Amino acid sequence: MSTRPRRIEVITGVDRRRRWTLEQKQAIVEESLSGHATPTVVARKHGIGTGQLYTWRHQLLGSPRSRGVRFARVELTAAPAQPGGLIEIALPDQTVVRINGAVDAGMLRHVLAALRAS
Repeated sequence: MSTRPRRIEVITGVDRRRRWTLEQKQAIVEESLSGHATPTVVARKHGIGTGQLYTWRHQLLGSPRSRGVRFARVELTAAPAQPGGLIEIALPDQTVVRINGAVDAGMLRHVLAALRAS
């Protein structure tokens, strides 16, 4: 039976706690919210406990004393098609006027006024 050795980090010196920058915390919290891995897997990957990860989540996302840091899921999609349609006006003299695309009410009034005047 072969098992991989666990990674062990030895911290020496007077300060035995790791210090995480705000940017590091934000990146880890964002990774835990991405949906690509569970928070437990993300915490294990970065060598922290799940309690620490949830504390950071609360500090960065849910605390009223938060520094205003917020994350939003963003998805890019294709540009929406231009709104439009087709307006077709058939005149008694067999003339047909077609307006294709988005037309506001003012523009339509001008077209109708011009048709009535002719």
